[in-house]
Amino acid sequence: MCNADRIASYAVEALLVEAAATPKPGLVDRANNGAHEDMDFFTFQKSATALAPYFTEFVRAGAGEGRSLHTLLSELRPIGRAAESAMYARTGGVNTHKGAIFSFGVLLGAAGWISAHGKPLMADAVLNAVRIICAGLCHTDYGGQFDTPQTKGQAAYLTYGLTGVRGEAEAGFPLVREYALPTYRTCRSAGMPLNDVLVDVLLVLMAHNMDTNILGRHDLAMLQRVQAEAARIVGLGGMGTEAGRAAVTAFDAQLIAAWVSPGGSADLVALTHFLYEIEQSELLKET
Repeated sequence: MCNADRIASYAVEALLVEAAATPKPGLVDRANNGAHEDMDFFTFQKSATALAPYFTEFVRAGAGEGRSLHTLLSELRPIGRAAESAMYARTGGVNTHKGAIFSFGVLLGAAGWISAHGKPLMADAVLNAVRIICAGLCHTDYGGQFDTPQTKGQAAYLTYGLTGVRGEAEAGFPLVREYALPTYRTCRSAGMPLNDVLVDVLLVLMAHNMDTNILGRHDLAMLQRVQAEAARIVGLGGMGTEAGRAAVTAFDAQLIAAWVSPGGSADLVALTHFLYEIEQSELLKET
């Protein structure tokens, strides 16, 4: 049996803890507004809670009787559009979580389907299901001709051939599977504070992610500089060392001054926390 509210609560929690993690270079956190003028920490709290009922609906859509993963995306997208409207209504028109709505939509739909079929909610199983749900997505969304991009994702595709979050979803979020989750698990096993775990996961993602949020404001050269500095800080030990912590704080100031916001990586941090927590909840059932 699928407990949609319980599964959705982990996703809301993920958005809340991601927003709270501090310091996050260029991003809104508890210390500052990052490279943003139209939002702060409390804007993210309001937005996350406004999304809660829609997250439950994503799970229920996946858990529906006779539902197929191959056709589930068409059921999820109208819920996503309604969630976006609720977000904008609650934030006064500010885009806090548009990318996260899409990513969590397919993730929660996958989790609902798996749970309804009596299978454990393990991270790999959920990500594999997402890959099926999103099969052909880039061809569907980017295969046609459009001269004027409507989103940062479309602009990145036209300019650089990058598929952004759609490509990540279609591939089953490989950045999460290959980089973020292993880092998260290692840090949690080592007993690091949750705040520091989340910041370290963000840095690892920033080092590898071709973040279309950064490209939307800047160019490939800026993105490469951000990736290189994030990788350097990871090499220093990140939040686990004094040098790493000082470097993160300095990096935050640098990105704010340059007006750089790695929002795509922030969304993946939230996905990582969600996947870890639902997996842990399954493991606890077995003990």
